Amino acid sequence: MALTVTPTQIPDVLILEPHVFGDARGFFLESFNARDFAQSTGLDVHFVQDNHSKSARGVLRGLHYQIEHAQGKLVRVVQGEVFDVAVDLRRSSSTFGQWEGVRLSAENHRQLWVPPGFAHGFVVLSKSAEFVYKTTDYWYPAHECSLLWNDPALGIDWPIDFEPQLAAKDAAGLPLAQAVCFA
Repeated sequence: MALTVTPTQIPDVLILEPHVFGDARGFFLESFNARDFAQSTGLDVHFVQDNHSKSARGVLRGLHYQIEHAQGKLVRVVQGEVFDVAVDLRRSSSTFGQWEGVRLSAENHRQLWVPPGFAHGFVVLSKSAEFVYKTTDYWYPAHECSLLWNDPALGIDWPIDFEPQLAAKDAAGLPLAQAVCFA
């Protein structure tokens, strides 16, 4: 098996670590293998879209989610380092309102599975970062919501000592108490 899966404090959010083959020439890894993903996670998901973004240090993207057309995301970093966050927005969940944060980098090759029903975001810790992710549903701008990244009710411990750069939609994100959530 070429994939190690580690559950987080929120059992549905998973850290995936591919087997990396390296030598003096560089490295090789399978960034995604449907059979290994299903066998290692027990999940049967179908990805429909791949996204790639590049951001400068201090950019914070998120916390994004779609109530209609909820997306599961398999995220990773191919250049630089980010602190990646998933927030459980499923009211029926015992972990509703809780968050999980993981450092993802080109060096550690970690991936994070963020299931449907979660808000997702990241902040860039390195000079820049390239962030790549697969989604289980398409992006629908009309259905996208933003959860307030610094809502005290969430208490996310962002590892930053600066004011992040935000898109207007993220600066206007709603606190958990006012956000539309999943059942």
